Amino acid sequence: MIRPILLIFIVILGVLGVSSLFTVNETEFAIKFQLGRIVKSDYEPGLHVKMPFVNNVLKFEKRLLTLDTNAEQMLTSEQKFVAVDSFVKWHIVDVERFYTSTQGNERIALSRLDSIVKDRIRNQIASRTLKEVISEQRVSTMQDIAREANTASAEFGIDVVDVRIKAIELPDDVRESVFRRMAADRQKEANLYRFEGRESAERISAGADREVQVILAEAQRDGQTLRGEGDARSTEIYADAYGQDQEFYAFYRSLQAYGNAFGGSGDVMVLDPKSSFFDYFSSDRPETP
Repeated sequence: MIRPILLIFIVILGVLGVSSLFTVNETEFAIKFQLGRIVKSDYEPGLHVKMPFVNNVLKFEKRLLTLDTNAEQMLTSEQKFVAVDSFVKWHIVDVERFYTSTQGNERIALSRLDSIVKDRIRNQIASRTLKEVISEQRVSTMQDIAREANTASAEFGIDVVDVRIKAIELPDDVRESVFRRMAADRQKEANLYRFEGRESAERISAGADREVQVILAEAQRDGQTLRGEGDARSTEIYADAYGQDQEFYAFYRSLQAYGNAFGGSGDVMVLDPKSSFFDYFSSDRPETP
């Protein structure tokens, strides 16, 4: 009879021993309660002790969490509707405050965080025009939203790390007007580029034409200079040849004249036989003094 009682006692001690221990992982916060009152929340990772049936422990995620919000219609400063879809990166930084403000219910925390973020997004969208909302100013807009949301959610023990706008959808009528305005802006830029291109082309063409005229003028000048120098040299050579042997030079020039005069087959010339042109055709040609 003693052995069953001892066995039961050992089992009870084992159950009490197991229920008096709990572990905290590196990715968790842990809060220990005593009859519903928080007694400790700053646990380090590892094995810890509690009193069975007196203490209970709740654990919460320490890692970065994501809240993916639903798209919502919002008004810009121009009173135009846009559908904004966003998500939030957040985590718990004060687990006691998080528990007391949300009763430890993560759904309550997400609901409040969703309301905070959407209110800040709505305020930022309402203070900007449609063009600013969909332009590169989205980055500064998200930074402003994250900063304001982080300030507002601090009372819940939450730190908002980042807020990102995934998409901004426009209503059909607004989308068409935006596309038309964007197309008109791009057409304006294209026309400006074309005008600048034509202006550059005309400037380049005019410069090339001017350079061609300068090159031709310089070439003509150099050609005339060379031609004049050649004519002068030719005259000098003729004069030297004439001075060396006037008779031979006269004979040579007459032969050239005969060749030019009688070179054609159908040419007819009427000349006096006693003309000086025929001096070298007669044997009794007068002597040159």
